[in-house]
Amino acid sequence: MNNDILLQLDHVSVDIVRAPILRRVHAELRSGHIIAVVGRNGAGKTTLLRTIMGLVKLKEGQILFEGRDLQRVAAHSRARLGIGYAPQERVMFPTLSIEENLRLPCQVAGMSKAQVDERLEMTLDVVAQLKPMLGRSGAALSGGQGKMAALGRALMIGSKLILLDEPFQGLAPALATEYSNALKNLQLRMPDLCIVVTESNGSLLKDVPDHVLHIERGELSAVTKFASAVGPDTPSYLPLEAHS
Repeated sequence: MNNDILLQLDHVSVDIVRAPILRRVHAELRSGHIIAVVGRNGAGKTTLLRTIMGLVKLKEGQILFEGRDLQRVAAHSRARLGIGYAPQERVMFPTLSIEENLRLPCQVAGMSKAQVDERLEMTLDVVAQLKPMLGRSGAALSGGQGKMAALGRALMIGSKLILLDEPFQGLAPALATEYSNALKNLQLRMPDLCIVVTESNGSLLKDVPDHVLHIERGELSAVTKFASAVGPDTPSYLPLEAHS
C-alpha cells in the first residue's frame, strides 16, 4: 500500500451566497485508504467534494493533488487526473444505456477503446451487480441500482481517487451490504486507490472506512472514538492530519 499524500487541503474556505460553508479546512489524504467524512445534513460534506472537483469556487486556501495545484486545473479536466466522482444525485444520461454511461467519462478523457474495455472489465469484476444492467436505459434503474451504477462510473475514470457522496443513504440492507463488499473488493484490487465516502448517518458505514473525519459547520476534525457509533471493530485512527 502506497502511503504517500495524495490530496492536500490547505486552509480551504468556501462561501455560498455569502454564507461560510467550509472554514479553513486542512486535511492530508493518503493513498490506499477508505476515509469517511461524517456529519449532519448541511455540515459541508457535499460542498467539500464539489470543491475538490472544482464545482465550487474557493474563497481562500489551496488544494493540491499529487502536489499539483487544482486551482490551475479546470473542473472538466480534473477527471483526467484519475479522480472519479459519484454525486448524491447520481445522474445517469437517460438516452444512453448503462454501459454507455459507464464508458462515457473515459471516452471524454480521450482513452483508447482498449483502455476503456480494460477499465470496464475491471469495474464489472468489482461491481458485478452491474453486469445484468448494462443494456438498460439510464432512466430504468431503481434508486439503489442507480447508486451502484454511479459507483461504477466513478470507478471507470477514478484510478487514483474516488469521491462518493452519501452512497449508503436509502439503500436497503442487502444492497448496502453489496455496496460495502464492492468497496472492500475495490480496495483489494487497487491497493493504492484513495476512497472518500461522506455520510450523515455514521452507523450505515459499519466496518467500511479505515479512518473517519467529522465535519460540523464546515470544520473538519479527526474522530478518535468512532467505534461506539459504528461498531467495536471500526478502526479509529487516521492516515491524515485534519484541523481547522
